[in-house]
Amino acid sequence: MEATAKKALKHLFEEDKKSAVQAVKDAQMIAFAPYVFQASVILRDRGILKYVENKRAEGADIKEVAEDVNIPYYGVRVLMEAGLGIGVLYRKEGRYFLTKTGHVFINHPMAQINTDFMRDVCYDGAKDLEASIMDGKPRGLRHLGNWDTIYQGLSILPEPANASWFAFDHYYSDHAFPEILPLVFAHNPGKILDIGANTGKWALACLEYNKDVHVGLLDLQVQLTVAKNNIDQATLGDRVTYYPHNILNNAAKLPEGYDVMFMSQFLDCFSDTEIVAILKKCHDALPEHGRVFINETFWDCQRLEASAFSLQMSSLYFTTMANGNSQMYDSEVYLKLMEETGFEVINQYDNIGLSHTILELKKK
Repeated sequence: MEATAKKALKHLFEEDKKSAVQAVKDAQMIAFAPYVFQASVILRDRGILKYVENKRAEGADIKEVAEDVNIPYYGVRVLMEAGLGIGVLYRKEGRYFLTKTGHVFINHPMAQINTDFMRDVCYDGAKDLEASIMDGKPRGLRHLGNWDTIYQGLSILPEPANASWFAFDHYYSDHAFPEILPLVFAHNPGKILDIGANTGKWALACLEYNKDVHVGLLDLQVQLTVAKNNIDQATLGDRVTYYPHNILNNAAKLPEGYDVMFMSQFLDCFSDTEIVAILKKCHDALPEHGRVFINETFWDCQRLEASAFSLQMSSLYFTTMANGNSQMYDSEVYLKLMEETGFEVINQYDNIGLSHTILELKKK
């Protein structure tokens, strides 16, 4: 599976086959990218693209669109003409029609969620990318709140950033859970420690999948409060233990007695050296038969170019907004780190859910 995924994308990142004409166009798309994004979002959010889609048979002209969406004629004209260059609209005999790209942009859940995430969480902070790279701090985070990392403020992010962040996070991970559960429960673990428990969705999935398993949730207290509320509402708290814990505090040991430790889209929130340190803590706390399951999205293990691109761009969110030193990893970089942890990777399952890889680790 690993070889197939990487082979499918190899030609994209090891060769340059674009024509000179396409290269010129792509360069201009980069140059005008802020306006491309802003115009596309307005075309979507103000209903212009939806109106044109509904007129798919006969198309729509600017005047009737302006009347329907209650935007000045001039504004609709410049937006729709921009939509031609962006590629979400095309024009025939003076009437506008929705392109395939336009259809995906307003209808596909991934495009909607990624767009909202960029608009509400990342856009204002993107201007601080260079500063973030230079000093390894999320300098763009100041646009959302006064925290050292975004994780300290996740449950209290201002709206609409809060809703867009969790929609982004859950959309990718939740689709993978049904495929991950049989892998984790293959050895009948009695106790599972969910490290980086977030809102408790993985813990709830485990508790519902197996009526005997006990789940420990380990995270910052601000996150555990949210997770506990969700688990209490499901009346499953009798099989749960909560551990307020800063995973970067090397003096604080992890709880022992767990057969499995699970981390879903957690280690990508840390730097190379921090990942190694966290896994060494896991190694110290696990029994000899214990295993670690890591759920990650590696950009080089994707089946589609769009998935790889989304992950590469998401790395810049980690740089500017999250913590300044982590990313969506290249699997080769990640697997090299595993060699320093005391674990060996005994299984790698690619193409899980939308875009995930599961690494199964055991002690050497």
